[in-house]
Amino acid sequence: MQTATVRSYMAKAGELEKQWFVVDATDKVVGRLASDIAMILMGKHKPTYTPHVDTGDFVVVVNVEKIQLTGKKWDQKVYTWTTGYPGLKSETARTRFERDPGSILTEAVRRMLPKNKLARHMLDKLKVYTGDKHPHQAQNPQPKELAVK
Repeated sequence: MQTATVRSYMAKAGELEKQWFVVDATDKVVGRLASDIAMILMGKHKPTYTPHVDTGDFVVVVNVEKIQLTGKKWDQKVYTWTTGYPGLKSETARTRFERDPGSILTEAVRRMLPKNKLARHMLDKLKVYTGDKHPHQAQNPQPKELAVK
């Protein structure tokens, strides 16, 4: 008796065409939005997802200065980093938001991506802008609604 072999599709690096999406972050919760963006950057929204190949699409986020954090996270969430010297530097979410609003969303998405070399390429496909203007009109980005309750 001969058994039929089932073949799985494995995407190759240059064979998939990347799409562009534009997302409006007005009044969106950071974690919910970051989770949906991470899935698009990894390519898990496509049936052709392959773990070792970057199959994701580009995401342009506008109005990032209008994102929301729930609860008391504006004052209680602390971002820490090392400088190479003894001790750590830290700042609250409110001070980081005042300095660079896009870094809160970018950091949330970065932490949701895989911890490998491919994640850097995925994160490079995330474009974050304050205001509703962006320089990617030539790519014809499609509007996408994310983080819907």
